Amino acid sequence: MLSAWGLTKVYDGRKVVDQVGFELQPGTVTAFLGPNGAGKSTTLRMISGLTVPDAGQSLVAGRPFTQWPNPSYVAGVLLDGQAVHPGRSGLTHLRTSAMLSGVPKRRCDEVLQMVGLADAAKRKIGKYSLGMRQRLGLAHALLTNPPVLILDEPINGLDPEGIRSVRTLLRDYAARGGTVLLSSHVLSEVDQTADRVLMIGGGRILRDGPLAELTKSNRTLVKAADMNRLAQVLMENQLQPMQGADGHIAVNATLQQVSELAMKSGIAVLSLKEDQLSLEDLFFQVTGNGGQA
Repeated sequence: MLSAWGLTKVYDGRKVVDQVGFELQPGTVTAFLGPNGAGKSTTLRMISGLTVPDAGQSLVAGRPFTQWPNPSYVAGVLLDGQAVHPGRSGLTHLRTSAMLSGVPKRRCDEVLQMVGLADAAKRKIGKYSLGMRQRLGLAHALLTNPPVLILDEPINGLDPEGIRSVRTLLRDYAARGGTVLLSSHVLSEVDQTADRVLMIGGGRILRDGPLAELTKSNRTLVKAADMNRLAQVLMENQLQPMQGADGHIAVNATLQQVSELAMKSGIAVLSLKEDQLSLEDLFFQVTGNGGQA
């Protein structure tokens, strides 16, 4: 549904996006992550036709986004939730877009309900909080019920309840066959929402793959009735036991290796599981960024 290859953008002699490429499938939520200045927003702007690439191309549903007669029917885009007229109400803003896109007026009420803005529909946008404007931007992206969503920081400014509702909305959207590409600084939330992660740094894709695969640590966590004996057996087999979470021993070995060693030594195992990196750990490990995402 959405593909890109060789996307490159140069500003003042510096490549802010350098040969970026990927392909997204229906029914998935893909998180586009990277430090500030990594090239995320520029890439999203090139895909949505707001910035012309110096090289490369992107396609949405088989053709460049701007070449569709009515692009809003193939992709809903939220890049800046603040770029709205403050003197209009949320409902008027959506009805204007609905008229231009050929969408029935009733759809405006539906998407406002979906994003939790039904009660504020007739309030002036200038009175909206940052989170409410983000919700309105998401409602606008959903207006035509497009097969693709391209979202830049969709949960920026939302309270925990709002974040949870957006997560549910996006997961339900993907479950119905939709394709979501989103950037976010809230790594803990992405961890619960995304199927796949694209990690960018210095304008280049550094990691690309299913979230579950990328966060594998290749370590095992084990707890036994006799922890001292377990540690001794591990060391006798050239495996270095380390302090793990919740009273476990962490060891760089497979579940099968650890299980077989414990069984041969007659050690009763109480808990045995794969250790997983958090998305935050993976992010800082890959980008080498000690600051914010």
